[in-house]
Amino acid sequence: MSEFTAQDYKKGQPRWCPGCGDHFFLASLQKAMAEIGVPPYETAVISGIGCSSRLPYYVNTYAMQTIHGRAASVATGVKVVNPKLCVWQVSGDGDGLAIGGNHFIHAMRRNIDINIILLNNRIYGLTKGQYSPTSPRGFVSKSSPYGTVEDPFRPAELCFGARGRFFARSVATDGKETERILQAAQRHKGASVCEILQNCVIFNNGCYDSIYTKEGRRKNAIYVEHGKPLVFGENEEYGLMQEGFGLKVVKIGENGVTLADILVHDAHAIDDTLQLKLAMMDNEHGFPVALGIIRDVEAPTYDEAVNAQIEEVKTKKPYHNFMELLETNDIWEVKE
Repeated sequence: MSEFTAQDYKKGQPRWCPGCGDHFFLASLQKAMAEIGVPPYETAVISGIGCSSRLPYYVNTYAMQTIHGRAASVATGVKVVNPKLCVWQVSGDGDGLAIGGNHFIHAMRRNIDINIILLNNRIYGLTKGQYSPTSPRGFVSKSSPYGTVEDPFRPAELCFGARGRFFARSVATDGKETERILQAAQRHKGASVCEILQNCVIFNNGCYDSIYTKEGRRKNAIYVEHGKPLVFGENEEYGLMQEGFGLKVVKIGENGVTLADILVHDAHAIDDTLQLKLAMMDNEHGFPVALGIIRDVEAPTYDEAVNAQIEEVKTKKPYHNFMELLETNDIWEVKE
């Protein structure tokens, strides 16, 4: 059992709007940190710019709020130079996927051993309500008064496309599940992405209404768990089956469908085809929203590989510090 409590990771008084999903997530993160048991002095929280990026001020760990969109690059440097640190990156959908999108995909590709938290409310909140990279087509905002005319990024698709090995999703108001995926993200060796769905109560309230309550999630979400059948519904009466190259929703007990016909979730499959299909489901197309650990696959990490390479190269060099480097060349001594 961990010797720490959530209180050990608390600091300051959060300054977010009442009801903001950031409050819910912060509480879950502090509880998860306590359960993980990595001491505060071996933990670092890095953020960019945005409402959610104020979070480092409210955790009693090493912490740094960086510049807009650069959280992933700074978190990468922190982990490579201090490989024993537990590094958390906290970004909003604007900070993480707009100006920070390039850093996001390369953190995935390199497989840096950091935990990336994407707090997705589909809006720019700090700058007062402009549409973000995850806002849906047609979304009306201060910067799109007639509706957006572009399709959004879908974080799971971006993560998988950049060869991401860990992707999980939760709703900010679902504390227990959020804690569970955060703990799994930390156990995972490599880059992990946890997408946290949350409402912005001021500029985009209600964007996740269908799953923001426990009752809504029973009807409109599916909790995926490795090795378990993909069933959902208030009485787990529905399930997912494969149909051609896609998925379909079926009712167990109807048309000869039994539990044995339902797909079993495999989060560890290297081929991400079905994992991506789960991650892309939405209520608008008649599917439940997938919550939980969708993908969790081990692979070599950049930080471990680059440090191992440095050590290997050092053993082959005739010098090991600056003075020894100087002594490998001709030396003159100047005297009066």
